[in-house]
Amino acid sequence: MPKLIDFQTDPSKYRHWRVEFVGPVANLIMDVDEDGGLFDGYQLKLNSYDLGVDIELADIVQRMRFEHPEVKVVVMKSAKDRVFCAGANIRMLGIAAHSHKVNFCKFTNETRNTFEAAEAESGQKYIAAIKGACAGGGYELALACNHIMLTDDSSSSVALPEVPLLAVLPGTGGLTRVTDKRKVRRDRADIFCTIEEGVRGKRAKEWRLVDEVISNATFDDIVTARAQEFAATSAKPAEAQGILLSPLTREIGENGSLTYSLVEVVFDRVGRTATITLHGPDGDAPADMVAFSAEGAQTYMLRLARELDDAILHLRLNEMEIGLLMFRTQGDSNMLLEHERLLLENADHWLANEVLHYWKRTLKRVDVTSRSMAALVEHGSCFAGILAELLFAVDRSYMMEDEFEGDNRPMATVILSPANFGAMTMGNGLTRLTTRFLGEPENVDAAHDALGDELNAVDADDLGLVTEILDDIDWEDEIRIFAEERASFSPDAMTGLEANLRFAGPETMETRIFGRLTAWQNWIFNRPNAVGEEGALQRYGSGVRGKYNMERV
Repeated sequence: MPKLIDFQTDPSKYRHWRVEFVGPVANLIMDVDEDGGLFDGYQLKLNSYDLGVDIELADIVQRMRFEHPEVKVVVMKSAKDRVFCAGANIRMLGIAAHSHKVNFCKFTNETRNTFEAAEAESGQKYIAAIKGACAGGGYELALACNHIMLTDDSSSSVALPEVPLLAVLPGTGGLTRVTDKRKVRRDRADIFCTIEEGVRGKRAKEWRLVDEVISNATFDDIVTARAQEFAATSAKPAEAQGILLSPLTREIGENGSLTYSLVEVVFDRVGRTATITLHGPDGDAPADMVAFSAEGAQTYMLRLARELDDAILHLRLNEMEIGLLMFRTQGDSNMLLEHERLLLENADHWLANEVLHYWKRTLKRVDVTSRSMAALVEHGSCFAGILAELLFAVDRSYMMEDEFEGDNRPMATVILSPANFGAMTMGNGLTRLTTRFLGEPENVDAAHDALGDELNAVDADDLGLVTEILDDIDWEDEIRIFAEERASFSPDAMTGLEANLRFAGPETMETRIFGRLTAWQNWIFNRPNAVGEEGALQRYGSGVRGKYNMERV
């Protein structure tokens, strides 16, 4: 039985990071435990990282928003001498399964996207304070920060050395952030990404690889002063006490089923299908944000987002052969919308803002999950508001039409809310409805005209909100045929198909990162030049360079 990868952690369990709080500034210190790898067979030397290190970082970034809203500036630094971060651990990449490598790269980018967006979404600005070597994925950590400071000495540099050393692309978001975010000139970027030693000092600033270069003697003092300066000029208001992100309730059954307080995941192993059921509220919405805050992590909308997020990550890394995810909901749609309405009407409250952005990130996580996905709008379902976004995130959706014999649940409906028209944008910067109707913008207007209506199957079908509506006679057979067909296709072909179809419309830095991850890293991480017996990843550190097939294909 492979080791279960658990994405739940808390500060008492951290082995690789620590945080020091100084008023509105938090110092986020990377101090990787060499012997703390997620698996056996490698040491995490030189602040190199694996998925376990990134799981801790993702938890820190999440807690920074919810537990420490008073923080305005986060300074990321290293506790190691002469090294900031050496990037993803090469030994780990050399022995890991291909599927693990790609899912690891995807998770690291989702984590970086989260703290990269923290300034715009939460008023928390991230500074990278680089002393020592900062290479590969280590430089990607810095690139995702809002401001990069580099000390000017003989050992401190930034580098993306993957091409000359490892025969793979520089990171998974490294190239994209260098060109799209830092706007480094193409010829300079070409030089930068093909030299092992990286770039130091004034040249790093001249090429826009960093924002500031500071003498070693004054570096620490200026980093501290800069953090205080940014905090003093921040528009983020002084906030009340944060809330504790208490551990999730989760049970794993004999067949691998997952049971949370509001989410259930059951498996059809033969059909390689997982059915994810999200339940509606188990109580009335809080009366106001005071009551909402008092409920903390147990409040419905936050608890549901956390449980769905954890379930998706569990499925990605621990259930590799499950190819189809089927989303169901059950509950009172109107009660759910009352919980949602409290957030939307108080979006300027720090906690409501954080919960809404958490939902946006969780739905984005669904968007880039490389599995086929479908939604079943059954009687008794609550695909309303934010949960209706799942209908537009999946590849196909099926809705029950008319009464079903022996089924006494309320008739299936879909209800749209203001959340479907702006708050839950995708990685392409558009709403899912706009993306769905890219060639039919009038359909978005028609959907908006139906805001708040309880749409039955015919109504939802007329508006183009579901793929098919099925009656009692056809429901089971059509769903079965769809699932069997999906399971018969090549997983590789499906991953390519779905990744291309899900992001219509304009490209953004985020869609390019994940698109390139799907295409190039999937391909390069399978090539003998990188992972073969004589490939660069296998020979790294041996003193012998990789042996390459020199054909250009």
